[in-house]
Amino acid sequence: MRLTGAQALIKSLEMQGVEVMFGLPGGAILPVYDPIIDSSIRHILVRHEQGAGHMAEGYAMVTGRPGVAIVTSGPGATNIVTPLSNAYMDSTPLVVVSGQVATQSIGTDAFQECDITGVTMGITKHNWLIKDVDDIPRVVAAAFHVATTGRPGPVLIDMPKDISNATMEWYWPTSVEDLDLPGYHPVSVGDPEQVRTAAELLLAAERPVIYAGGGILKARAADALRELAERTGIPVVTTLMARGAFPDSHALCLGMPGMHGNYTAVTAMQRSDLLIALGSRFDDRVTGKIDAFAPGAKVIHVDIDPAELGKVRRPDVGIAGDCRLVIEELLTALDALGLSSGRPAGTAGATAAPNSRAAARPDLNAWWDQLHGWQERFPLYYEDTEGGPIKPEMVVETLRDASPADSVVVAGVGQHQMWASQYWRFDYPYTWVNSGGAGTMGFAVPAAIGAKVGRPDRTVWAIDGDGCFQMTAQELVTATAEQIPIKVAILNNAYLGMVRQWQEMFYEERYSEVYLSPDLPDYVKWAEAMGCVGIRAESPEEVTPAIEKANAIDDRPVVIDFRTDAFEKVYPMVPAGASNDAIVVHPDQERRAQ
Repeated sequence: MRLTGAQALIKSLEMQGVEVMFGLPGGAILPVYDPIIDSSIRHILVRHEQGAGHMAEGYAMVTGRPGVAIVTSGPGATNIVTPLSNAYMDSTPLVVVSGQVATQSIGTDAFQECDITGVTMGITKHNWLIKDVDDIPRVVAAAFHVATTGRPGPVLIDMPKDISNATMEWYWPTSVEDLDLPGYHPVSVGDPEQVRTAAELLLAAERPVIYAGGGILKARAADALRELAERTGIPVVTTLMARGAFPDSHALCLGMPGMHGNYTAVTAMQRSDLLIALGSRFDDRVTGKIDAFAPGAKVIHVDIDPAELGKVRRPDVGIAGDCRLVIEELLTALDALGLSSGRPAGTAGATAAPNSRAAARPDLNAWWDQLHGWQERFPLYYEDTEGGPIKPEMVVETLRDASPADSVVVAGVGQHQMWASQYWRFDYPYTWVNSGGAGTMGFAVPAAIGAKVGRPDRTVWAIDGDGCFQMTAQELVTATAEQIPIKVAILNNAYLGMVRQWQEMFYEERYSEVYLSPDLPDYVKWAEAMGCVGIRAESPEEVTPAIEKANAIDDRPVVIDFRTDAFEKVYPMVPAGASNDAIVVHPDQERRAQ
């Protein structure tokens, strides 16, 4: 069967099980758009290529399947660089297809030419410039293999226009060996000796903490993590990228650590004698000043990417491997060392181990007493005065309580992102979608659209800031046109809020270029102009009715403009570059503590 390169590309995507892709046509990619008409793949026409990339990310983060985006050459390709960088930082599997000028024109500065493989070399796991039409099926199969195996991440296929128009004899590679990936051999199984050493360290620790990162979700390891925690009685912190990997309602959960994590999670890591880092990368937002981070702790570090082991903190035991498989191996090693399935004494619902080896394990009672003391003394807190402005934290709590427990929450970047992570209760994996490593403003609206496409059965709330919303709000036109009924809560404080908070705390209240205005634009009219329902809440009494109205609408997108307190800050906070011991709590809590 002879096919054009364009037909071969679309057929190859179908062979990979692609159900949906996000994109915007243009000259160089035009030949590929023709066979889409006859394809089973749903194409969602975006209003900007950045939106296509973030939609693909949102889709990938809730489904676990690679998100697919398709763009044209030149500005089409450069517009998707930000999502590629974002996905690379957060280990999100994406396959991006970009159009390219004809091969004979490459290097001549042809119209809409851009060396996109060169541009994206540092922010993709791998990229391909197709030079032979016969390579298309092999390259597509290799791209999906690379994006989804080992440490997941984005890949890019650059498709010259003449290659799209050329013809080839159709085939499909039948094995990994056919993909021509020399040197690409991801390690998944942990070293047995290192696993046993890790188990011995775990059983000897008196103040252990499981430091769960986004790799738990990538590895589909939430159940294994829960079994490990319950087997050992060790407390669990879940990073910003791991929210939902361990239930917030669980007795062993301490919540989120980091610059805006809760006091107990941050301080538990600082005072621990053993950190079991699972799929986490010792990000600077978690560690604070690295030389002062968890100074008394030994480290077990498990990561699918060997390059992460020792990159920031040298581990006592470093295990390269898939988190789910390594945790299962660790549980087997604990069995061999005599730890029963009952939780050790000192935790809620604990049962004593029935054998002497398990009974010799240190008692965690004193550690849990300390943790519970911190939880009682420094819970998440905000001041909500009667008759005052709308508190953003209250909005998140009200949204949470009015939404199904398995709702998907998508956030932009800034204060609203931190409040969403702090005050929502994440009890299910793959219900939290955000931009972690890159911190990309404008992520929420398009990512929420992608998430809703991936999980149409779920309620999807985008919690956004007014600054973020203005960057990518045009994608609500896409949502309306494609009948994707997401809900958007704008925490409108009329500022670039996180920047303002830093200027207030560290720049003597010199507010340089952070004011946005609460009324310009008019978010209700803007939402209505894009085919959405627009709602405004200006007082605390209007918050619940606005949310109830939004939840009753399922046939179109909804946008609520919550006029929130302009000078509310995110607490706790670890100042940038400071030790986590310098964590700043709400002034009311500080006064009470003194």
